[in-house]
Amino acid sequence: MILAIIFISLVFFFSLVSKRLERTVITGPIVFTIAGILVPLFLPNLRELETDQKALLFIAEMGLVLLLFTDASKINLNSLRSIRNLPIRLLSIGMLLSIFLGAIAAMIVFPQLSIWEAAILAAILAPTDAGLGQVIVSSPRVPTRIRNALNVEAGLNDGMSVPFMMFFIAVAQSGSIGDGVLTGFLIEQLGFGVLIGLGIGLLGGWLLGWAHKNGWMAESLEQLGLVALPLLSMVFSEPSGASMFIVSFVAGMATQVGFKGVGKHCVEFTEGWGQLFNYFVFFFLGLMVPKAWDKFGLSLLVYAALSLTIVRMLPVAIALIGARLNKATVLFMGWFGPRGLASIVLGLVYLEQEANLPGEPTIRLAVMLTVLCSIFAHGLSALPGIGFYSKKVSKLAADAPELKESNVHS
Repeated sequence: MILAIIFISLVFFFSLVSKRLERTVITGPIVFTIAGILVPLFLPNLRELETDQKALLFIAEMGLVLLLFTDASKINLNSLRSIRNLPIRLLSIGMLLSIFLGAIAAMIVFPQLSIWEAAILAAILAPTDAGLGQVIVSSPRVPTRIRNALNVEAGLNDGMSVPFMMFFIAVAQSGSIGDGVLTGFLIEQLGFGVLIGLGIGLLGGWLLGWAHKNGWMAESLEQLGLVALPLLSMVFSEPSGASMFIVSFVAGMATQVGFKGVGKHCVEFTEGWGQLFNYFVFFFLGLMVPKAWDKFGLSLLVYAALSLTIVRMLPVAIALIGARLNKATVLFMGWFGPRGLASIVLGLVYLEQEANLPGEPTIRLAVMLTVLCSIFAHGLSALPGIGFYSKKVSKLAADAPELKESNVHS
């Protein structure tokens, strides 16, 4: 109860000054993470930190499920084509290379990890967070093509990271890629996940579309009908053994078939209530930090630095070869790939799997410190980064690739 009072009070007071803070480097994730860190320091005997972890994890999982459904519901292949395949480059070559380099870096920095444990860590930290980079993707000083590419990448790579992580966990538990492990993974996680997601999305989307078209549904309750679908994904995934995240992501895409307005209504929800879940996840991360503070050694800091720089920036640079973008653009897109909400929740999901792998403590601490560094590094550098990049953009020719389909050239 005390944690709930603290969090809700913080949300209220943050909302009062939110517009003022938009003009500063102090972001919502920074505020809620710091608040979470301070709670155990000022209230060291608060037992809720131990007893409520299951409930806290459930809320965090719900937040990611809603986010994945919303992101998938907004996928528009026409928009992907309109920004000349930059997101496709980032989500294919960029993401695969990022997982590969992340695993290699983990094996070098943490020699105690097996190859599959290193791959788990890399997959957890592969997705980027548009919420942490909200200033970037909403700034008119950044060319539309560039911020749209970063936004689409962040919106889709969390859902794409889930199958990789679940597969690596399954292989790490068995010790090898046997036919049984691969078959079980394909059937339960992917097969059942896709089928259940399609069922929920197609049927739910058709019913919502039919009710909307025939005027049966009150406009004020349309969002509640949509929110019920990702929650159903959580309910139906458990008995089958499918990943609730895969189910939710597929359901979000399938819902568009029957209800074309799903993306618009989901955005309306995530801009309000969805933000509440996001802030809660960062608050939850902050609560966990003081217990691990004395375990953050040099090797963990080195990996966090590598993950946010080389492991992210080199794959982006390779993925953008041939796009004829300015070096400043490649550097800008490479740096602003923050790790946040998805990585926190995927890390919690990994711990909930109770795989009992020898490298579990290292993976947990590495995820925690990397996200923590990202929250502050990307949050504090967002406005200065936009200022630096906008000066470079102002010197580009009018026909520069960055400025195509963009109104920004100042």
